[in-house]
Amino acid sequence: MAKKTAPKGKIAPKSDAADKLKDFMIDGIKDLYWAEKALVKNLPKMSKNATSPHLKKAVDAHLSETKTQVKRLEDAFKALKLKPQAVKCEAMDGLLKEAKGIMEETEPGAVRDAGIIAAAQKVEHYEIASYGTMATYAKLLGEKEVLKLLLETLKEEKTCDKDLTKLAKTEINIKAK
Repeated sequence: MAKKTAPKGKIAPKSDAADKLKDFMIDGIKDLYWAEKALVKNLPKMSKNATSPHLKKAVDAHLSETKTQVKRLEDAFKALKLKPQAVKCEAMDGLLKEAKGIMEETEPGAVRDAGIIAAAQKVEHYEIASYGTMATYAKLLGEKEVLKLLLETLKEEKTCDKDLTKLAKTEINIKAK
């Protein structure tokens, strides 16, 4: 197959580029599946490096929730009659590398805890945007079961973000100041 070319300034699509919204949604779900599995591996590091008992508890609770979210994505693949497949999510990979960098660049204590919250909220905001978009596509495509699963996780991600904000404002940031 000949390589696709595009006029100057435009990006040529890859040979396997999605040309249907359903394919694009599936690609997004594959991305989220990788992202959630990567979080399962990385949240324990955040918990271990947090000093606030409240932050440790919040991160540990979200780890448990994230494991359920992985299962939920597997159920979404099943509803789409597909085998679960993770495709590296470059955005999440970058956010997790940044989180590691924050922990390396801060001393243990309230400032590191504030950094962990900042990193975790960037992750949550990415997930909120991604789950919201995939849910919009699922609704438009009439994928009711997939929509239900995505919305359940979206609600959890929004709650986690609110909980982190509250923890930052009422404890962590005040101690870090």
